[in-house]
Amino acid sequence: MSPFYESMKAVILVGGQGTRLLPLTANRPKPLIPLVNRPFLDHVLNLLRAHGIQDVALAIAHLAENFEQAYGDGSQLGMKLAYVREIEPMGTGGGIKNVEKYLEPDQTFVVFNGDILTDLDLTDMLRFHRENGSLCTISLTSVDDPSAYGVVDMDEDGHIQRFTEKPKREDATSNWINAGTYILEPEVLEYIPAGQHYMVERGLFPILLAEGKPLYGYRTGAYWLDIGTPAKYLQAQEDLLAGRLKLYLAPEGELLWDRVWAGEGTFVHSEARIAGPVVLGKGCKVGPGVSITGPVILGDGCQVCEGAQLERLVAWNGVEFGAKSQCKECLIANDVKISGGSQVEGMAVVGDNAVIDPGQRVADGARVQPGPVVGGR
Repeated sequence: MSPFYESMKAVILVGGQGTRLLPLTANRPKPLIPLVNRPFLDHVLNLLRAHGIQDVALAIAHLAENFEQAYGDGSQLGMKLAYVREIEPMGTGGGIKNVEKYLEPDQTFVVFNGDILTDLDLTDMLRFHRENGSLCTISLTSVDDPSAYGVVDMDEDGHIQRFTEKPKREDATSNWINAGTYILEPEVLEYIPAGQHYMVERGLFPILLAEGKPLYGYRTGAYWLDIGTPAKYLQAQEDLLAGRLKLYLAPEGELLWDRVWAGEGTFVHSEARIAGPVVLGKGCKVGPGVSITGPVILGDGCQVCEGAQLERLVAWNGVEFGAKSQCKECLIANDVKISGGSQVEGMAVVGDNAVIDPGQRVADGARVQPGPVVGGR
């Protein structure tokens, strides 16, 4: 453990509804959707643990009970988890204020947005925070086009000079944007009103700037991705399997051959063709004549029938790919049946328990809601 982080606590904001990822988030909160067959939140907790942070408060709201069911008190991870529920979503600031009773009144703490995949060096960020006597330090990442983000201008020492919300690309004076991780001193809690919706990006940060408080931006070249859209969620799986993060959880299962992992009880027919990276969960069955071209991640209990073709997709548990079905560049939730001869492609997203009828085509960003039958059965 780094001495910087002895007894330091973290807050993870996981109360959002994840509407951009529907129907994947219809029955589970976004931080618990699988990333290479582990809950996404596992990867956030792993980063904190790697930097010696073991004491974490989860600010929960949407489908709140799912978190405690998944993690309990955190002891199985070697961590201590507390759950602080919001009756209504309270925003980033409201969520932080709501966990104030859990925090120590004289202790620096770190805040994470619960939908960011990163390998940020938290130890170095805290060193920077303390060396500058900062009250609030915001992690920053650079982007090619900052027009969709809030842009941060700083002096050469990282002291924040200005925030600009979504400037035109040609007018942007910086390409550094808020990366969603903050190190805060407990004094900032006095600025956040209790019991109401409040955003630190629009309230706390501009107020600290206006009052001339020590507010710093920590520039980082660390990997950073907001997983909040289907395309970004699929990209996160690819990036992890490609080793683009310095710190990450390796795929579970046995390495069958180069970049192909399989869980316990999984059977792959000798006449199947698999080109990694591919991760197969436990108890999967891959039949003859099947073609799987990675990146592909299948959860536990998936069945790929004879002649099916899979390419660049994520499927969760219990998915059946019928004979000669074709699935490419798509996301498929739990217990979906893709009937024989059907096609799912073009960043289509299929919700839990849906059935795609034989010969049907689902494409062009279509979103199949949980349960319905496509094709009029």
